[in-house]
Amino acid sequence: MPARPPAPLTALLALLAAAATACAAPAPEPGAPGPSATAAGEAPYWVNPDSRAARAAAAHRAAGRTAEAALLDRIASRPVAEWIGPDRPEAEARALTEAATKAGRAALLVLYAIPHRDCGQHSAGGARDGTAYRAWVDAVARGIGGRRATVILEPDAVMHVVVGCTAAQHRAERYALLKAAVDRLKRQPQVTVHLDAGNAGWSAPERLAAPLRQAGIAAADGFAVNVSNFRTTQESVAYGRRLSALVGGKPFVVDTSRNGNGPHLAGDPAESWCNPPGRALGTPPTLRTGDPLVRAHLWIKRPGESDGECGGGPKAGEWFDAYALELARNAR
Repeated sequence: MPARPPAPLTALLALLAAAATACAAPAPEPGAPGPSATAAGEAPYWVNPDSRAARAAAAHRAAGRTAEAALLDRIASRPVAEWIGPDRPEAEARALTEAATKAGRAALLVLYAIPHRDCGQHSAGGARDGTAYRAWVDAVARGIGGRRATVILEPDAVMHVVVGCTAAQHRAERYALLKAAVDRLKRQPQVTVHLDAGNAGWSAPERLAAPLRQAGIAAADGFAVNVSNFRTTQESVAYGRRLSALVGGKPFVVDTSRNGNGPHLAGDPAESWCNPPGRALGTPPTLRTGDPLVRAHLWIKRPGESDGECGGGPKAGEWFDAYALELARNAR
């Protein structure tokens, strides 16, 4: 379901020179931004100065379309997760975390390469087998090194087992790979890991608790809800709180990237997640949630990147300019 193809490595390396050079402060906990990162309403994570949204805004501005550029600035000025690609994971993770460190921020990363991912096939792919996946995760961890990063681990991976989308012969391996990934990432001294836990419209928390335990939630820092989906923050927090009570009181993060108008309830329910019309950017990323169980509101799905070739969109992960403008225009 969610997808984000890797950016060219050369562009990532160029970010090291482009990133701001503010002085970094020590983190109060592994992976979390330091105290200066949230002062005066500053973004809690690194803002990529060469994101697709930033490039699209610049193109609109250069063409004299200042209103469109201003709308896309609502996306480009916020910290959005970076989805690590399959080909150069160590170099990519190193480039991103080094750029974030130079800017005095932590990196927000998504790992999405589990074998047999995405039953809907809009972003099919992933590692070819378990051995390749373990090597890929190890390379990401080496790339992060001792720098600060928050990792969202494998959107949909647990939920696809729960709802029967993942074939039976792959389920035990799926849990073992997720658990191993949590353990490997937690060997890095300043990394926090949140296992993906679906969304409030997908399944009851009671069905998810045991699978999350099999997937390593005990060793993880928490879980993530509403990734790439549109459920309201209120719904998502209620869902997360119910699930937290079933998995030892673990905290969680909420993807608020596109939930400003809630879910799209008209049309084919099977397509309600895929570039639905009338949606809006949600609460900007923040660590100030007012709820001790809700660690952060984050933009994990990258606003403006297509969910797939539905709803008039291009291939999954490609920039969808009209949709990005609509999300920003509809934001409160």
